[in-house]
Amino acid sequence: MSVSAIPVIAIDGPSASGKGTIAAAVAQRLGFHYLDSGALYRIVGLVAGERRINLDNDLEVSRIALNLNIKFNGEDVWVDGREVSGLIRGEVAGAAASRVAALPGVRAALITLQRNFRQQPGLVADGRDMGSVVFPDAGLKIYLTATPEERAQRRYKQLISKGVDASMAALLQDICDRDHRDSNRAAAPLLKCSDAIEFDTTGIPVQSVVAKVLQLYQDRQKEQ
Repeated sequence: MSVSAIPVIAIDGPSASGKGTIAAAVAQRLGFHYLDSGALYRIVGLVAGERRINLDNDLEVSRIALNLNIKFNGEDVWVDGREVSGLIRGEVAGAAASRVAALPGVRAALITLQRNFRQQPGLVADGRDMGSVVFPDAGLKIYLTATPEERAQRRYKQLISKGVDASMAALLQDICDRDHRDSNRAAAPLLKCSDAIEFDTTGIPVQSVVAKVLQLYQDRQKEQ
């Protein structure tokens, strides 16, 4: 089977829209590989910050992206032999990821790495440009969204469950700021592809959305 024939489900959407949780569940149900593209940008942002590199310096940050040795083992993430799973899930790494993801050089540096995840029997990839840039030939494209208030609430519950103090007002402002940056960046802005199916996940149980995505995939397979 050629690489282009390997099925891909691309799930895009803004921060805290549920795309990571849903994409991981769909991949598990299908026995597919899973790509959390946001983790890659979080890693780059984390390392750049640790090295005290200006997060707006495309040249320097791109060099980091090109030279990192990244390995995924389930939910565990390793960078240059160091386990960083917890570090990249924090709000600081998330904010850094949003900034470095706006840099054209960084996005170009990570394109090949992301496309290498396309392996048999298939791939479920989540991010902000999976369907528009990284896998434009994906057989199924999903765009998930939710109200900013709903997404801030999800983030709040997630942080509180981990024992991290959080402010709903600050989280809501952060969500809105990320939406603005992601939608207005010059390089691969967040957008809904014309051939993507949109779901508003506000108030909808995760398993209901997962079941809908699986049904859509099965329907597409029958059409081929």
